[in-house]
Amino acid sequence: MHVHVAHPHGEAKFWIQPDVALACHTGLSERELAEAQRIVTMHVQEIVHAWRQHFGG
Repeated sequence: MHVHVAHPHGEAKFWIQPDVALACHTGLSERELAEAQRIVTMHVQEIVHAWRQHFGG
């Protein structure tokens, strides 16, 4: 399971299971990546729920 994060300066992909972890990114600073990861971590249960609703499982 993963989630894509879009930002005006670039984008990132985070794995969300078994733990939130950066998969890849383009154009984002370390600060922007840290903030994106913090937000993904805060909302991981919502993301998992939405993923399962969309893709099944």
